[in-house]
Amino acid sequence: MNPTPITILGDGQMGVFCASLLAGQPESLGIGAVSLWGHEAKPILALSQTRVSARLDMVRVPESVRVTPDDAGALRGAGLILAAIPTQYIRSVLHRLERHIPSGVPIVSVSKGFENQTLLRPTQVIRSALGEIGHGPDHPNRRPVGVLSGPTIAPELGRCLPATMVSASEDGELAARVQAMFTTSWLRIYTSADPVGVEVAGAVKNIIAIAAGIIDGLQAGYNAKSALLARGLAEIVRLGTALGATQETFFGIAGVGDLATTCFSPEGRNRSCGEALGRGESLGNYLERTNSVVEGVATTLSVMELSKKLGVEMPITEAVHAVLYEGLDPIDAISKLMSRRVKAERVG
Repeated sequence: MNPTPITILGDGQMGVFCASLLAGQPESLGIGAVSLWGHEAKPILALSQTRVSARLDMVRVPESVRVTPDDAGALRGAGLILAAIPTQYIRSVLHRLERHIPSGVPIVSVSKGFENQTLLRPTQVIRSALGEIGHGPDHPNRRPVGVLSGPTIAPELGRCLPATMVSASEDGELAARVQAMFTTSWLRIYTSADPVGVEVAGAVKNIIAIAAGIIDGLQAGYNAKSALLARGLAEIVRLGTALGATQETFFGIAGVGDLATTCFSPEGRNRSCGEALGRGESLGNYLERTNSVVEGVATTLSVMELSKKLGVEMPITEAVHAVLYEGLDPIDAISKLMSRRVKAERVG
């Protein structure tokens, strides 16, 4: 097997983690040279010298990884591309890099969310940005696209704590290839043929995590938080199946697994944002002082639009939207949810 050169787009937490892990994998997996690209020259050049990112300081990027802001150089000869770019920036980054991206090379997304302007999932944005959105499975220029997702708080990955992820693609060969490349003694990768479900779960759980954080900030208790997770999962299932996902996906690693981790981990960015809101801090102030993208904030806008468009009932998402964008007090948001008309429980 010829070694496959891998290019990682994005020098955030997941980009740095992926570069470190892949560069340390056995040669027998066929992983070739690993390149890590960042869009801003100053921080990426600093990373190339120090090999440690302030965003994930427990991880040292191996010297073998080429860390570069050079568009052409990073993508030259790439046999697999990992897109570790915040969802709202995927399109602009790919437009910038398009002329350097080799034709037909698979792209795997580790991003979570929906693009606000189009309501597309990350893998759909990738195809759209590269002019492949209308290409059918037999189109000669259609590249394999996949998603790698799951309950993966980056600092825990950086400490090599036991974790699981799901490699999903309509192309079974790509899903299995990514599975093999990322599997270690402490990281177990499952495959899935339902990228829609995996991406929807990864996106919407961030909204529920903001709500979970609000409950923490208000000190509303674990009973309320557990109920929120259960009803939040019901919202994820409803939206996902309306978009064509398989219901089973949401009860697995990428669904309830990722939801639980994001809602309970003190290191989860979306939960932490919600906790700050619950304690009375403004959204603007929180976003200004944090150095990370809180995906759930932008995702809430897209999911609200999708729920209206598809006629899917999503009361928790509506409440989070009202807190984030309509000035609703978090206490009033909880009261509003608790005073909804009583009915039989239903999931999906």
